[in-house]
Amino acid sequence: PLKPQIAIFAGTHDLAQHLPADTETVQAFVERCGTGGAAINQLCAAGDYGLKVFDLALDAPVGDFTVEAALDERGCAATMAFGMEAIAGANGLVVLAGHGGRSGSLSARTLLEALKMPVADTSPGERALQAAALSHHAVHLADPLEALRRLGGREIAALAGAILAARTQKVPVLLDGISALAAAATLHALNREAVAHCMVADGAGASGRIARALGLQSVIQLGMQTSDAAAGAIAAGVVQAAAFCHAAAGASLRRR
Repeated sequence: PLKPQIAIFAGTHDLAQHLPADTETVQAFVERCGTGGAAINQLCAAGDYGLKVFDLALDAPVGDFTVEAALDERGCAATMAFGMEAIAGANGLVVLAGHGGRSGSLSARTLLEALKMPVADTSPGERALQAAALSHHAVHLADPLEALRRLGGREIAALAGAILAARTQKVPVLLDGISALAAAATLHALNREAVAHCMVADGAGASGRIARALGLQSVIQLGMQTSDAAAGAIAAGVVQAAAFCHAAAGASLRRR
């Protein structure tokens, strides 16, 4: 009944002066997916799932959020619109994930902290970067979308758009990874019902605490934290199996 489609949004961040540059790491991941060499390719082949990986201007990282907004208003709105269009026509389960490297994970955790979500402890260096970003943008963070624009990346903005589009299309969503959770938390802060069609793929650790704060159920508890949608693909198999069982039970009852 539900053939899963997996969408991964990849973006880069200008935090090279603070963290090891991972633009090349993100680009390499996208290239591996394109050649069929990533783990997610194998999982999709095994499960007969669709896979789309979106390159969100990897050669043009978003701004250093410790001193400026990550995105301008026009760029943020356009990226959200791209995310909405990316899943247009989807009619089954959609797995949404973001890949932004270490910088992207830091961006997502900082946005989650701004939204008062429970986040995992980080290293002292990353904690200092979070504090600098939150202090620099403090007067603007009461508005969730403004917090997203200033602290998030293109992958988070696109994920927010995709979640919204899935809601209007009545398509169920599995959220995989910290970037997807940050996007969902932004929408939840605006309207709790905006994420009512979502579940969290892997609810172990901090992801589970965020899921509970958002009122969402988790499918598996493996603590994979791979940011490549692998947990989402595994969880999609569980949801698909449950859908088959439900359909079979319904057919059996109708025959009686």
